[in-house]
Amino acid sequence: MKTNAARILEQQQVPYELLTYDVDPQDLAAERAADKLGLPYEQVFKTLVVRGDCSGVCFAVIPANARLDLKALAKMSDNKKVETVPLKEVQSLTGYIRGGVTALGSKKPYPVFLDISATQFNSIAVSAGKRGHMLMVSPTTYQITVQGTIGAITHKLC
Repeated sequence: MKTNAARILEQQQVPYELLTYDVDPQDLAAERAADKLGLPYEQVFKTLVVRGDCSGVCFAVIPANARLDLKALAKMSDNKKVETVPLKEVQSLTGYIRGGVTALGSKKPYPVFLDISATQFNSIAVSAGKRGHMLMVSPTTYQITVQGTIGAITHKLC
């Protein structure tokens, strides 16, 4: 089953691969998606919804095994401070539920910030807009498609 995000890539003639995996609604961690897909945590990217004090809502796309560096993202996004959006607001802002958030096809075209670590791979896995669905896509192509900014926005977890 194709998702809206996959359709957007097709409309823009962006090559991608749609991957699926079984979802445990009690464990939506990006690391579980990586495990089920047999991919390294560093190659699977989660999309976080954040809000800056000046610029408003934006997406931070970071590796499964990393933690968002709020100060680095604030600086990159021209904010004094950013914070993650409460889960109860995510669906109304993006149109997506937790575990299926993607910058592709969001309700509004919020700014996207992609962690620089994505550039070490030929392809990365990003959410396809539905739980259990991921898109394998070139990080450069993804960055161009979402009109994202690339930069160092994470702390690596142990």
